[in-house]
Amino acid sequence: MRSSTIIAGAGDIGGRVAIELCNAAHEVISISRSVKQWPSGIRSLAADLNTGEGLTKLPQQADALVFCVAPDERTAEAYRRLYVDGLQRVMEQCEFKRVVFVSSTAVYAQDAGEWIDEQSPALADTFNGSILREAELLCGQHEQGIALRFTGIYGPGRNWMLRRAQAGEAGRAHWTNRIHVEDGVAAIVHALGLPSPAGTYCVNDDCPALESDVLAWLRMPETEIEPDTYHGESSGRRVRNGLLRASGWQPKYASYREGYRQLLHPAGV
Repeated sequence: MRSSTIIAGAGDIGGRVAIELCNAAHEVISISRSVKQWPSGIRSLAADLNTGEGLTKLPQQADALVFCVAPDERTAEAYRRLYVDGLQRVMEQCEFKRVVFVSSTAVYAQDAGEWIDEQSPALADTFNGSILREAELLCGQHEQGIALRFTGIYGPGRNWMLRRAQAGEAGRAHWTNRIHVEDGVAAIVHALGLPSPAGTYCVNDDCPALESDVLAWLRMPETEIEPDTYHGESSGRRVRNGLLRASGWQPKYASYREGYRQLLHPAGV
C-alpha cells in the first residue's frame, strides 16, 4: 500500500518535499489557501490553517503530516494562530502515524558563541522562538512527533547574504548557521522514514561560520577560510548536527562554501 502524506504549507520547502515524495510513489495532499497546479500524483487542497476553513475535506487518516508553514505577518498573533492553533486544527481533523514539524533554532536564546544541540535549553526570549517552542511541545504530544529545528535556509532565490556581500558589508563577529534548501528537504524526507526517531533534530550543515567570514568569502570565493578559528568575543551560536547525522542523514553541501559555490557557478565552471 502506498504511503499517504499531507503537507501543510505549499511554499518552497513544502513544494519540494511534495515532489520528492510523489517521485517516491507516495500519495501526497498539499494544503494551501488556494488550489495549486502540481505534477500528477499530488492533490492540492484549498484550506485556511488560520481559521480551519476547508480542513474537513482532509481524509480521516494519513500516514504522515509535514507541517512547514510561514506566517503572513511577523507578529505574535500571526505566529500563534498559524503554528500553534493551525497545527492543533490539522492534528484534530486527521489521525496521523507520524507528525514532522518544521521548526527553527530560534527556539534557543544562547547568544555568546556557544555550541548547542538538541539537549541545550530551548528558552527563547523572542516571541517567534517562544511560540515555535509551544508548537514543538504540541507536536511532541504525538507519540511519533518530530520537531526539526532548521537553521538559516539558503539556496536558489535566497540571495540575502549575496546581496550583502556585493554591497561591501564587512559583517560582524557573529556566529551564523545555515542549511541548503536541498539538504533541508532531504532531512524532512529522511525523518519521515526513520524507524525509531528522536523527538527533536537540529538541521544544520557541518560548518557554523562567522558572518564576517561568510561575507568575505562571497566577495572572493577563491579564498579558503578555515572554519572555527576565531577566539575573540562573539555573538550568535553554533549548531551541532550530530544527532541527525548519526541517524543516517548527511548534507550534500557540508558548508556555505560548497553551497554558495553551486549558486555562483551552477554549471560547475
